[in-house]
Amino acid sequence: MKRILSILAALPIFAALLISISAFAVEPDERLNDPAAEARAREVSKALRCVVCQNETIDDSNAELARDMRLLVRERIKAGDTNDQVLAYMVQRYGDFVLLKPRMTGETLVLWFGPFLVLIVGGFIVMRRLRKPAPAAAPEALSMEDAKALQEITNTDDGTQKDSAP
Repeated sequence: MKRILSILAALPIFAALLISISAFAVEPDERLNDPAAEARAREVSKALRCVVCQNETIDDSNAELARDMRLLVRERIKAGDTNDQVLAYMVQRYGDFVLLKPRMTGETLVLWFGPFLVLIVGGFIVMRRLRKPAPAAAPEALSMEDAKALQEITNTDDGTQKDSAP
């Protein structure tokens, strides 16, 4: 029982360590001396995806490539580029995938609206399949010839009608 309690007591400490790991992603030797430039670098870094980790920003990632990308962002900011120019440079170098929030262009319209189109088309197909068919028209009355033929088929030799049940 004591062992379980000690494990439960250690869980918050372990969780705090896991959360703080991302705080160490930007290393002290990467930081710029100018606080305003460093703030801009952080802002740009949070808009860029680590191409190794794929769902982390380069600011949060510990991958070597993310470190190189952070250094590149800081170099561009030191060179006097605006945030948009830095982002454009990174897109030119790594492609649109590097942006965490992809731009809406002609090439990405399918990505933005494709799921909605699939849902609409699928809903339309389901509605058509579930829709009940129109009621059938009332049967026509038998002609005199058909009525006679039916009478002959159903009558037995002794003049009584055949039982249709098996």
